[in-house]
Amino acid sequence: MTAEGRAILEKALGLDSIQRAELIEALFRSFDQTGDRRTEILWASEAENRVDACDAGKLRADPADVVLGRISKR
Repeated sequence: MTAEGRAILEKALGLDSIQRAELIEALFRSFDQTGDRRTEILWASEAENRVDACDAGKLRADPADVVLGRISKR
């Protein structure tokens, strides 16, 4: 990684978790130039529904280390 890339990464790591997630999404989308807007809209809606369900206590969320531990055992 270049010095410029490291500087950008360091600055990005200083963002709050929501801002980092939005940045990740934008960067990820920059690789896909297919322009499937419908899928993007549906996915954003699903993600927001899941956040709302989690906030309302209707959806249980496990910490990342627990989830990754389960995945690594497979």
